[in-house]
Amino acid sequence: MNFDELNKFSKELKRLRKKYKSLPDDLKEFQAVISITPLGNSKHFNVITQTENLHIIKARLFCRYLKGSSLRVIYSYSEREQQIIFVEVYFKGDKENEDRSRIKEHLSNYCN
Repeated sequence: MNFDELNKFSKELKRLRKKYKSLPDDLKEFQAVISITPLGNSKHFNVITQTENLHIIKARLFCRYLKGSSLRVIYSYSEREQQIIFVEVYFKGDKENEDRSRIKEHLSNYCN
């Protein structure tokens, strides 16, 4: 499985990493889980958009530093290319929902 991330995701991750020290290791564990089951393996994964060859998934990313509270990760999965692209990461307490405009932008860039 190939992993990539959008520039905005990288910036968000950098900002959150300063606040939540365990985040890099937590993200590695998350990558290990989704490389086996990209569409998720529990109620903590939700396919929010689906096209012919691309799934946009919202998932709960457990952060050890937060002890119970969690972060949300939006990623796209291309079954044909066996690729996962991280689109957005945010703390549920700071932001209620995902950035729909960013998801639409990613979909339009991917499909063109």
